[in-house]
Amino acid sequence: MTVQRFLGTIFLAASASVALHAGQWSEWRGPKRDGVVPAELVPAAWPEKPSLKWKQTVGEGYSSPIVADGRVFVHSRRDPDEVVSAFDLATGKPLWSKQYAAAFSKNQYAMQMAKGPNSTPLVANGRLFTLGMSAILSSWDAATGELKWRKDWSKEIDTSKLFTGTAMSPIVTGGLLVVHVGDDGEGAFHAFDPLTGTEKWALGGHGPGYASPIVTTVGGVRHLVTMTDKAVVGVSAADGKLLWQIPFPDEWNENIVTPTIAGDVLIISGTRKGTFGYRITKVGEAWTPQQVWHNTDHPMYMSSPVADGPFIYGLSSKRKGQIVCLDARTGTAKWATEGRTAANALLLSAGPNLVVLTTDGDLIVARRSPEKYEELRRYTIADSQTWAHPVLLGTRLLIRDATSIALWSL
Repeated sequence: MTVQRFLGTIFLAASASVALHAGQWSEWRGPKRDGVVPAELVPAAWPEKPSLKWKQTVGEGYSSPIVADGRVFVHSRRDPDEVVSAFDLATGKPLWSKQYAAAFSKNQYAMQMAKGPNSTPLVANGRLFTLGMSAILSSWDAATGELKWRKDWSKEIDTSKLFTGTAMSPIVTGGLLVVHVGDDGEGAFHAFDPLTGTEKWALGGHGPGYASPIVTTVGGVRHLVTMTDKAVVGVSAADGKLLWQIPFPDEWNENIVTPTIAGDVLIISGTRKGTFGYRITKVGEAWTPQQVWHNTDHPMYMSSPVADGPFIYGLSSKRKGQIVCLDARTGTAKWATEGRTAANALLLSAGPNLVVLTTDGDLIVARRSPEKYEELRRYTIADSQTWAHPVLLGTRLLIRDATSIALWSL
């Protein structure tokens, strides 16, 4: 075994250990990128009213905060720069802050949106990785903020026509850091050695969607699954080979929803296409996605669903936002709320409960059950819009609003 490969193996093992350690929320949608809160991070009970412990102004952006080793990391913008900041989780005390030039021109149809960033950072083995609106990938020392290496595609691609610029959140799998960058014309997956920034493989093709990749193992092979701007793809996480592809065109290239695995069913959704269930099978040497069902009544727009065994819970974009439960085996709706829940909502599966953060700053706690929708608690948790994913750490709850981040005690 080479020294490089040995270090990569150590990096992967350390990353897995960090992600599963209590109190860690080190990447997009939590320790396993699925919106499921580990049992040790679920509060024993939900109070009548939470209390604010601290609040810090961080600048604009929709990037979700992450937590590792007692630090909170936030990627934000103070135009024309992007800012990466670290805070002490317990006290909110600023630990370090770094900024870099990142000019960004917004799409003319997205003038009401902030200039990002949208991509959620990632912490692994003491490194913090950020991906900015204009496709600037940076590796930082998580303890000190020292820049270790950087890849800059901002001059090579045209992100001005994208509604939200670069939005996918980096992922570490098999000891490699993977990102997908590009524009409406074309793009590429890139896999790097996280320690050195050395590129290990690249796969050209479609531009990225606004979704973030997950990894699932099928037949002993790790599939990196994500939405491009024109399809859903499965890529070999080991060597970057395209394994399979599901055409998924959208007239505005708004492929936003992170794919979800429920049992052996892959769930994908789009606001103009509906929600689908697929199984990935292998016949001979070919991987084949087989459609199992298609639900046109409950499409999802920006909100990614969470799975609970054979059921998924999500926000349908119909009726101005309906929380729904679908049977992942058949696509049948078990129940749906009346509507007008929110323009968007971020969902967590937390023990026996479903936690829903709406863009209006409401935090809803409901019983997670395929039998019926039962709301248990509702809190007003922010004074401005909340588009970033909440971070739940037992009795601590991190919320990012339009310009600040706050820690609440449950």
